[in-house]
Amino acid sequence: MIKPSLEVGSHIQVNPARFKDCTVLVLGDIMVDRYVGGRVQRISPEAPIPVLRFDTSRAVLGGAGNVANNIASLGAHAILVGIVGDDATGRELRATCANVSERITIHGVIAPGRCTTVKTRFMSGVHQLLRLDEEETTPLSQAEVAALLERYEQSIQQADVVILSDYAKGVLCDAVLERAIAVARHHGKPMIADPKRADFSAYRHVTVLTPNEHEVAQATGIQITDDVAAESAGERALAASEAEAVLVTRSEKGLTLVRRDATPLHLPTEAREVSDVSGAGDTLVAAFAVSLASGASLEHSARAANVAAGIAVSKLGTATVSGTELRMAMHRQEVIAIDDKVAVLANAQDEVNEWRAQGQQIGFTNGCFDLIHPGHVRLLQAARAQCDRLVVGLNTDASVQRLKGPTRPVQTEAARATVMASIGAVDLVVLFDEDTPMELIRALRPDRLFKGADYTIDQVVGGDVVHANGGQVVLIDLEAGHSTTGIIRRMNLPERSAS
Repeated sequence: MIKPSLEVGSHIQVNPARFKDCTVLVLGDIMVDRYVGGRVQRISPEAPIPVLRFDTSRAVLGGAGNVANNIASLGAHAILVGIVGDDATGRELRATCANVSERITIHGVIAPGRCTTVKTRFMSGVHQLLRLDEEETTPLSQAEVAALLERYEQSIQQADVVILSDYAKGVLCDAVLERAIAVARHHGKPMIADPKRADFSAYRHVTVLTPNEHEVAQATGIQITDDVAAESAGERALAASEAEAVLVTRSEKGLTLVRRDATPLHLPTEAREVSDVSGAGDTLVAAFAVSLASGASLEHSARAANVAAGIAVSKLGTATVSGTELRMAMHRQEVIAIDDKVAVLANAQDEVNEWRAQGQQIGFTNGCFDLIHPGHVRLLQAARAQCDRLVVGLNTDASVQRLKGPTRPVQTEAARATVMASIGAVDLVVLFDEDTPMELIRALRPDRLFKGADYTIDQVVGGDVVHANGGQVVLIDLEAGHSTTGIIRRMNLPERSAS
């Protein structure tokens, strides 16, 4: 079981490949979202309303069911616990759960006499004409509470994270909510509560509270007009719930993450064309929970959730986001934010220490890397294959000029750092002004020091330091026919020193 990283300052990132090993328990209001589609070509002669000519009808999991469906779509396992009516819709819901994904296990309690919640949306193209809600919001009976909690307690040990998906339909009543939180705390399971109550103290001691801006305004009395107001509301919600963090979802303004003893984090919304916001909050909570379950930090889980929600709103109706979609979107975001991989030494030390605390092996190599060529890329790939994280020490312009002469470098240190950071095999780039990377090596204490096989072990700068710390020096065969000198010569540029 993977332990989520909730520590302030943690830099553990989201890796969708780990989602398959995660299980999230969802307790809450299970619904059916039904979509009736057709065409509007005239106005009724009986009243000033459009006449919808029926074309299609489809039903998908809604509410807590949609959260579970998104968890499964991301590649993780979902255990869904809630109340299902003993009616035709309830039977349809159970069949839908069985058919939609083998990664969803439903432990719903069948409640005779209680209707299954259905939201029916009548659509003309992408436009909603009307929504019809069939629901029962009365509190559960004592027998239903007992049966529900029994299913919950039987399931919780299999879960990495618990989601309390509250849609105010009666499932998360006082008796269920209080016991569910107590049981999760007893088993040491992080809890994410998606609230509907105006009194956040009802969710006391959950790990993370995820209200939207309307919900947090109702609960705190603070209208979310800007980042400062979002911070204030988040801090008040944090105090009321005694949670470790509050993630305020702010629609087109993005997210605000408020944590104890940490600077608030504001994430702008993903720039996508909005087709439908239905279920986007469920997608966000699911992605946040699965990311936490995979071991990612609060901050990186919030970033992944923000990306997932951006994908969801670009789809029509209650939709899910796949792990592949999230991975591709995150990759595009990483390419845009490659400058984040360029660090000064102090920040690089913090990053490396975090990786080392996770048991990861740190690799290091260095060079001028003036004009990146296939030989460089092969060396970096070979190095990264032999460690968990690869740090590249990059000579500054002044350092290159001292080593290579007044005509070098061809590219500035900023350009070289950007190109280096864009290479997938590289996890961190650190500039150094000295002639050798000795100070970097002493500060970062890599487990493996990589150099081209045109060197011998005794010629590798810092090799003695790495060996003294129990590490290894690894020489990598270079690919023939590639050199910066050759590239410059072919460009007819003057060159005074070998690369």
